[in-house]
Amino acid sequence: MSSSVEPAALALAQRVFDEWPPALRALFDGTALGSKAGFTVSLITCDAGGHLRTSLLGIGELYAPDARSLAFALWPTSRAARTLRAAAEAGAHTPEHGRGCAQAALTFVHDGAFHQVQLAVAPLASGEGESGCGPALFLASIDTGEAQQVGYARLTSGIAFELSGQAGEQQAVLARWERQIDALRQAADGARGAGSR
Repeated sequence: MSSSVEPAALALAQRVFDEWPPALRALFDGTALGSKAGFTVSLITCDAGGHLRTSLLGIGELYAPDARSLAFALWPTSRAARTLRAAAEAGAHTPEHGRGCAQAALTFVHDGAFHQVQLAVAPLASGEGESGCGPALFLASIDTGEAQQVGYARLTSGIAFELSGQAGEQQAVLARWERQIDALRQAADGARGAGSR
């Protein structure tokens, strides 16, 4: 009895990258947020006790300032924000950031493939402002990334969401995302400018 599936269709195709491929750079470019609503990534961190923690981030919390970086925003009191700040404070200084870095992984589904990106993360100047209610900002550089897919199946989604509430409430979310992307853009540009001096 022979299999009707060719061996090539069963093979795992794996692409490794150390900078964002053009389609992913466009996904994280901070534009057209309304058309990208629902896209979700999992940010995986490891706390001081060795426990892995997952935070879900939407497109309004992610911005790629260049081909090798990703800036992101977290709630300042979240476990992930506290874990990344503490790990960065305890971590070794790096030439790219000039301060300690934490390790994290980003996972998501895009264009039929599963992506996993290993990141070196450093806190950015806080976006919390005087009110203390703004996001905690981070800038990560790509250590390594990989995309995986098989010939016999196509991933159609990972974790996805839809905005709830009335149109006005949805517009308020999109406006908040725009403000967060602006804060990420300014903080990332400031950090990159300071690093080149």
